[in-house]
Amino acid sequence: MNQLGITGDFDVLPTIGSKEFIAWLPTVLESKKVLYPKIAYPTYLVSAQLAHAEHQAVDIDPNQWPASDLLWVNSPSNPTGRVAPLSELEAIIKYSRKNKSVVASDECYINFPATISAPTPLSIFNAAAGNNENILGIYSLSKRSNMAGYRAGLVVGDSALIAKIREVRKHAGMILSAPVQAAMIAALGDEKHVRVQADRYAQRRSILRPALEALGFKVEHTEAGLYIWCTRGEADMDSVAFLADRGVLVTPGHFYGEAGAQYIRVALTATDDEITRAAARMHE
Repeated sequence: MNQLGITGDFDVLPTIGSKEFIAWLPTVLESKKVLYPKIAYPTYLVSAQLAHAEHQAVDIDPNQWPASDLLWVNSPSNPTGRVAPLSELEAIIKYSRKNKSVVASDECYINFPATISAPTPLSIFNAAAGNNENILGIYSLSKRSNMAGYRAGLVVGDSALIAKIREVRKHAGMILSAPVQAAMIAALGDEKHVRVQADRYAQRRSILRPALEALGFKVEHTEAGLYIWCTRGEADMDSVAFLADRGVLVTPGHFYGEAGAQYIRVALTATDDEITRAAARMHE
């Protein structure tokens, strides 16, 4: 937990992957109004719909947000790779204290800065100053340790809130198996493989980014994470078709909200050889 900058009282709860926890959190908390970013992982919206909660996509500025009982924060962002600065995280916590809102901070990509020399992105706990009331940090070993098939995630934060969530989850059968928990302990006890993976993604980014820019794409944010977020100022499906003609498949930005309708998300999760060949196809 030292890497998250977390101090004060907190608890840890293993989850059946991060997606499962995100999908059911508003239901477990009986949330009435949920806020999430305008460009965001689509499960935030789906989770509010499952809970029959009012939901609203919002801009980044917490000073403009309406009152809510649950808000999703995502830094580094999927899909944009944007990293929230400390001042923004502090403003989010101030909003939470004022409105008694639960902050669910999705930090699944926190281990992967954009370049080898870049600092590790900050956690919401860096801004909490030891007061973790109503704060949850969500983490995924699918990303951190390439354990996608294990369905291994965890949530860290407010002890009282996690106790409430645990009580509901055990009645719903949302219990992680002992062998998977043992594998998680082994993975979380080793940082060497995480640094190797972070360097690998940074190298892939350094290959794909200039190839995209040479084709007229403007890369925005992309300060961390596993993706490149870019645009040519055209409809996202036109960009998808343009790259598909060159043998490269990418994700249209509108999958992540209407504000992404002129963007594409390019994943760095193919093999090194496939990344190199994709960049060569773009240059051709």
